[in-house]
Amino acid sequence: MQGLLGISDLSRTGTGENRRNFRRGDTLRLIRGFSGTTLIDFPGRIASIVFIGGCNFRCPFCHNPELVLPDLIQKLPILTSEEVFEELQNRRGFIQGVTITGGEPLVWDSLIDFVRGIKSLGLEVKIDTNGSFPERLKKLKILVDYVAMDIKSSPSKYHLATGTDIDLDKLKESIAIVKTFRDYEFRTTVVPGFVDQEDIHEIGEIIKGAKRYVLQQFKPTKAIDPDTLSIIPYTLERLEDFRETIKDYVDEVIIRSY
Repeated sequence: MQGLLGISDLSRTGTGENRRNFRRGDTLRLIRGFSGTTLIDFPGRIASIVFIGGCNFRCPFCHNPELVLPDLIQKLPILTSEEVFEELQNRRGFIQGVTITGGEPLVWDSLIDFVRGIKSLGLEVKIDTNGSFPERLKKLKILVDYVAMDIKSSPSKYHLATGTDIDLDKLKESIAIVKTFRDYEFRTTVVPGFVDQEDIHEIGEIIKGAKRYVLQQFKPTKAIDPDTLSIIPYTLERLEDFRETIKDYVDEVIIRSY
């Protein structure tokens, strides 16, 4: 997933009338960015990207801190769904889908209404998620065309990789739900110190039978914890070793280095 791009494409904040579709007036968990075109964030599709502010994780190596940390989120413009729908309407015939990412899109309890609006335009939808909201994820099954769920590390290191205590039962529930979607991937950003070969083996156990697993090379360009920026990424050769470790657990393993 690429970083926050094209924020200047939509800079209007809208008025109270236009924000009525946002429930509870939660100004952190709203649309905070839009990028008109991506060739890499929705496999096999030309897509736009919608960035949702807010996340319940604090992954030290997160590369979108501006969409996670409240003080940084508040510096970004709030974009109304009407503004986004207008931009998407203008791109129909060129784009085929929309990737909704963050932050964590599922922190937004009105997400399902937003997705319905996108589908009404005849566009496909991809959701990026950390898997901590299985009930909301389940409700999206009939609407969403592709799900990318992050597997941050092995169960024993999840608290380190997410910066918080995570309900592993919810994580496992989400894994089972994702496997029922029409298309999906599980993915891990392989950060030295947070993910090693044994962790990859354990990840293989919890996603066993999955259609697709992606090993994403760590890029130390931005992070919530500045100390992680000094971490030297694994080489592509090392990622190939990880591929060998997990290939018997899943149908397809992809190494993503961009």
